Amino acid sequence: MTELATMDFHPQPQAGKAKPWAFPAPERGTLDNGLTLLRCHRPGQQVVAVEVILAAPLEAEPAGLDGLATIMARAFSEGTDRHSAEEFAAELERCGATLDAHADHPGVRLSLEVPVSRLSKALGLLADALRAPAFADSEVERLVRNRLDEIPHEMANPARRAAKELSKELFPATSRMSRPRQGTEETVQKIDSAAVRAFYEKHVRPATATAVIVGDLTGVDLDELLADTLGAWTGSSAEPRPVPPVSADDTGRVIIVDRPGAVQTQLLIGRVGADRHDRVWPAQVLGTYCLGGTLTSRLDRVLREEKGYTYGVRAFGQVLRSAPDATGVAMLAISGSVDTPNTGPALDDLWKVLRTLAAEGLTDAERDVAVQNLVGVAPLKFETAAAVASTLADQVEQHLPDDYQATLYQQLAATGTVEATAAAVNAFPVDRLVTVLVGDAAQIEEPVKALGIGEVTVVRAE
Repeated sequence: MTELATMDFHPQPQAGKAKPWAFPAPERGTLDNGLTLLRCHRPGQQVVAVEVILAAPLEAEPAGLDGLATIMARAFSEGTDRHSAEEFAAELERCGATLDAHADHPGVRLSLEVPVSRLSKALGLLADALRAPAFADSEVERLVRNRLDEIPHEMANPARRAAKELSKELFPATSRMSRPRQGTEETVQKIDSAAVRAFYEKHVRPATATAVIVGDLTGVDLDELLADTLGAWTGSSAEPRPVPPVSADDTGRVIIVDRPGAVQTQLLIGRVGADRHDRVWPAQVLGTYCLGGTLTSRLDRVLREEKGYTYGVRAFGQVLRSAPDATGVAMLAISGSVDTPNTGPALDDLWKVLRTLAAEGLTDAERDVAVQNLVGVAPLKFETAAAVASTLADQVEQHLPDDYQATLYQQLAATGTVEATAAAVNAFPVDRLVTVLVGDAAQIEEPVKALGIGEVTVVRAE
């Protein structure tokens, strides 16, 4: 008789005890040229991330030249006094670096990533781009043409079209926030190299800029390196720009952007609310996450899992602009898409979710899952130097203290269910929401009117 073979199983690995973690604290300083510096040593992060924040906000763009900050941001990598555009790109590639730039309401950001072994070379290129950008006529003209080519594609994108309409509805026409961040066809086509250089000379200088450097800086003489690169950038001093107040109209109403024949309706429901300076922000983050932050949130449970209207609906808060005196604003919104025939029923159920939240509140279980998802996975979120640098740069733009992110996680963990409920209800009051729908008006207008969630207006899609 054959003897049966036996197997020895190794014990199943068990999770170890969680190690204490906190968002890293930067070391703050100032270079001789006035540039503010935040450095953060992250052992093991061999790819260094650098963020440069320039005090060139969108509201500083000259009248009729919306999109100028975006063209300037893109032109920084299109040549300097030492390298043509092609040479500059080749030099970046040789040191394995990437350089991106974008403009938003708070200002312009340049983002550099490079292996620490090539940091010196890459910082030199970044410094050249800031110190002496070429802004050649031919390159600016090409960037303008590229931007003009992008606009029709953005207008054809339902989500982008909804965002454009919501900003137009919420903010007065005199506010820069009411208009597309990267400009319109009418404004962009007026931009030339002279306008770009004038905007640069008026707003870009080290005294009002901040650089964030994050990575493994072992053996790097950063002080000497910075003195030879970003420290060589010169410019006049200047007082910080005053931040104009923001007004918004969140009277409950519905705007349908007509897209005849659309098989889906893109929805964007929003209003303006508290930003990160407000003490309610942690509770607002937690409550909003419970409402629509993940696949298990209330909105997804009803609209996706129970009714099958959508692939997903999300609720979020996005800071638009902050000020030192805490007069900033954030966009509080719910976004997603639903199939056209069920647009009315989906909106009806969405409003029922909001009313149920106000009447019954969140559960302790929902609160606990949200805290675990937001706080428990934070160490994974900030594994890379780029993630840490970007968050520190956000704090600079929003005039927050250097320990803000670390404190926020402590506040989230300490926020109770009742606080989170109140914050979510106040963030999304059923009678103070502007609803933008991009879809087939012929099919969705009457069902939406029947809901009674606000006056319905139909506009033609460009």
